[in-house]
Amino acid sequence: MFRWICLVLCLCVLAVPTAAVAQEAEAPADPRAETGGATTLEDILRRQRGEDVDLEFRRERTGDPEGAAATTDPLGTLGGASDPELWRALRFGEADITSQVRAPGATLLVQDSGMAWLEFREGPLRVWGGYFLLGVLGFLAVFFLLRGRIKIGEGRAGITILRFNFIERFSHWLLAGSFILLGITGLITLFGRKGLIPFIGHEAYATIALASKWVHNNVSWAFMLALVMVFVLWVIHNIPSRLDLVWFAKGGGIIGSGHPPAKKFNAGQKIIFWSVIILGGSISASGLALLFPFELNMFAATFDKMRGLGITELPLYGPLPETLTPHGEMQHAQIWHAVVSFVLMGIIVAHIYIGSLGMEGAYDAMGSGEVDLNWAREHHSLWVEEVEAAKTSANPGSDATPAE
Repeated sequence: MFRWICLVLCLCVLAVPTAAVAQEAEAPADPRAETGGATTLEDILRRQRGEDVDLEFRRERTGDPEGAAATTDPLGTLGGASDPELWRALRFGEADITSQVRAPGATLLVQDSGMAWLEFREGPLRVWGGYFLLGVLGFLAVFFLLRGRIKIGEGRAGITILRFNFIERFSHWLLAGSFILLGITGLITLFGRKGLIPFIGHEAYATIALASKWVHNNVSWAFMLALVMVFVLWVIHNIPSRLDLVWFAKGGGIIGSGHPPAKKFNAGQKIIFWSVIILGGSISASGLALLFPFELNMFAATFDKMRGLGITELPLYGPLPETLTPHGEMQHAQIWHAVVSFVLMGIIVAHIYIGSLGMEGAYDAMGSGEVDLNWAREHHSLWVEEVEAAKTSANPGSDATPAE
């Protein structure tokens, strides 16, 4: 009897791993086989955790939309027959849709990337964009408390020199004024629902938002015109040179007490110039894509060129999409437009600080166009020498002598 009991126990012990192996061998290769190809529990849990879910299994199971239930079928007790095949085909752009409207995107009924765009716009874009601008303002406030206003070392000379003529000042103020209006109206559009409606109500905000949209769309043309004018007027003076390295090495006179030599534009002003031209040009391009929907498709072509260079994904963005819907192009343009605008706004805030509160005598350059001679010699000594040399050449009999 004891031997029979031992035999049964041995067989049970051997049967457990054998059954497990059999179950592993019989386990279906497709994790969605038990759900008939539908979403699994793991898919739901990944989505709840905020992780990416591979939707390729849905794209591959669109089936034949022609086999869908007819729209004339009577409604069932649950509100109508469910037709996942048709909705999958609509979602992934594989359904045969016809429309009398010939505009791009007219047959796109379901747009799969819309929620990702909305979540980014209402989340990271607002939060980090707002923190960035507040951070710039906070940094400048601390810098002013530590550094104070940069004074003219030898005091005002009482003699002025023409720095910018009327057309230069007009171009600058057209660019500056239009950008400020664009920045304010853009911020109202982005932050208004969260920042204004709780205080002024929906009706008042609707009026402000409508006015902001009109101003933003029309003032943009003045900004683009001024951008071209500023580029043509000043590009020759903003070509990088070796003097810029010396300027940076000495802190540009902002950090420390020395004032490195510079021509009409020093290295810091050149950074401002090229930031405005490059970032402003990029903002203008994406703005045109938004003003003329579905006409300028920049991002799909850019992604194709990047893949041609071997770049298949970007930091903070992920893999580059193979294709973009017309609506996806618009969403990329809107996000790019806003992100680059935030960066340029931060740069311009710093520029405004230096040109007004941060440096004595700097505002005169764009105010009257005439700057104090001592200020000019401290910050743009080589340019002063060029101006005085030109005056001497034009009037050889005058008493003017080049600055030493």
